[in-house]
Amino acid sequence: MTETVTAAMLAIGDELLSGRTKDRNIGHLAEVMTLLGIDLMEVRIVSDDQAAIVEAVNALRQRNDYVFTSGGIGPTHDDITADAIGAAFDLPVIHDPRATEILERHYAERGIEFTDARKRMTRMPQGS
Repeated sequence: MTETVTAAMLAIGDELLSGRTKDRNIGHLAEVMTLLGIDLMEVRIVSDDQAAIVEAVNALRQRNDYVFTSGGIGPTHDDITADAIGAAFDLPVIHDPRATEILERHYAERGIEFTDARKRMTRMPQGS
């Protein structure tokens, strides 16, 4: 008998909770998980609050094989997902060299400056 593989999704953002932005990722993830034979068991939406994100990630990872997040990884000050995931797994957050290289090339090919704000998008928990 095959063991069921499970997943959960954590959507992050004050804009989702206020209704300013409509989530478009939950349905897509559910479709992909179904095609892969993975049961999407739970979806949560939390605010841009590090403690709330850490609590949700830790709770969801206790019950599921995979936890997917969406939101909070852009170039602005309230994009704190990387820091929250690092805290949940007790890992330092670094500028990933490979991600930095990819984004530098992406912006250079388009003649767009690779600013410090854009470089923020290369931050992730070490080893992830």
